[in-house]
Amino acid sequence: MSKITLIAIGSSTGGTEALAKILPHLRPPLPPIVIVQHIPAGFSKLFADRMDSESVLTVKEGVHGEIIRPNCVYVAPGGLHMDLKKVGSDLQINCFMAPPVHSCRPAVDVLFKSVAKLVGGGALGVILTGIGHDGTDGLLEMKKQGSPTLGQDEATSVVYGMPKSAFEAGAVDTQIALPSMALAINSMVHKRNEHL
Repeated sequence: MSKITLIAIGSSTGGTEALAKILPHLRPPLPPIVIVQHIPAGFSKLFADRMDSESVLTVKEGVHGEIIRPNCVYVAPGGLHMDLKKVGSDLQINCFMAPPVHSCRPAVDVLFKSVAKLVGGGALGVILTGIGHDGTDGLLEMKKQGSPTLGQDEATSVVYGMPKSAFEAGAVDTQIALPSMALAINSMVHKRNEHL
């Protein structure tokens, strides 16, 4: 079992509302948080700025080449894929234009697969409400590397598509109701990191 050094979250339809119920309730110390929310170009910065004003953590739109830091949240820019690159001992945001994946850009799978490759079992993966199955393959890769994974439950999902797909594929360890998700993230990270 590894320390959790990164949190990766994927969401789509209903995701901005879900994230607005999670991010303001996350409490430091926490590792960097990277998010892919399916969102049009231009709206990702507005969303990140609003979340920053409501959160203890620093929330910002991801910037290509930026080194990710603890207690900071990075939201993928609308219209671009976002994954991570290793630079020495640091992880750096990589934003790029490429064909959509599952008709999505940014795509959750693009981010999750890079997390599985670079962080191994040291990440926490979270899949929230959304249409389709984007994120399932990447979350499964994270779980196979040893990362714990959480999925939003059906009752609190606006659309139980992405979390259902991931759960049915065996990629989700535990399904959590949205009102309990922030507490679950906080307690999992703090407990694991205090004991390791």
